[in-house]
Amino acid sequence: MGTGPGPCPYPGADAGAGAETVRALRGLEDGRSSVRLRAALAVGTAPDPRCVDVLVERCAVEPEFFVRDMLTWALTRHPVSRTLPVLVREVRSERAQARSQALHTLSKIGDPRAWPAITRELLSDADDEVARSAWRAAVILVPDSEGPALAAALVTQLGRGDRETQLSLSRALVALGEVVVPALDDATMADDPRVRTHALATQQLLRDPDTGFEFAVEEAKRIVALGGSGRKGRGSGREGQ
Repeated sequence: MGTGPGPCPYPGADAGAGAETVRALRGLEDGRSSVRLRAALAVGTAPDPRCVDVLVERCAVEPEFFVRDMLTWALTRHPVSRTLPVLVREVRSERAQARSQALHTLSKIGDPRAWPAITRELLSDADDEVARSAWRAAVILVPDSEGPALAAALVTQLGRGDRETQLSLSRALVALGEVVVPALDDATMADDPRVRTHALATQQLLRDPDTGFEFAVEEAKRIVALGGSGRKGRGSGREGQ
């Protein structure tokens, strides 16, 4: 059998762990967010591979964004060989926050070996936060050879969600670069006007990244309202005017 790291020294304070580590781990469950934030900082400052499971589990239930972000930072301070298997397992959790935070942490670690964990199911997850985390992780982890397939998968999500969700998807598509052009072109011909609008707005951001998202969306809405797709050769409904 292997001689990998033993169990985390929490809650057993007599397992040979330093008092500071045990105190920090217990602090992760404190009712005060400021205490949990300091505890996560302490665990990341003095990494202990035996505590990765505790950090990942806490990510799944921590209610405060800033504390979750510190937990992610603490995980990035630990050996990838220890964090990667746990996080890859966590993206299959039944809990949406667990999936979302694991994906977010994988994007911060940036190890391409995590790419196979970014499945189509995650890219189309019914929970918007999970899907957004999957999109961000995917564009960071995707191998060059998989870029077109990822673009095709992401384009199927055009038109979903609120403004923030749509902005996240547009940013992910723009980050992929020119490889998304064919898929976006096809999406501008979709029957659903929300999909066409989102595709056109994303095309505008791809052409000019300095364009504001709101402006791009309003311009896309105008084009769709005129019956067009923005693609050359397709009538706008106002031809000859």
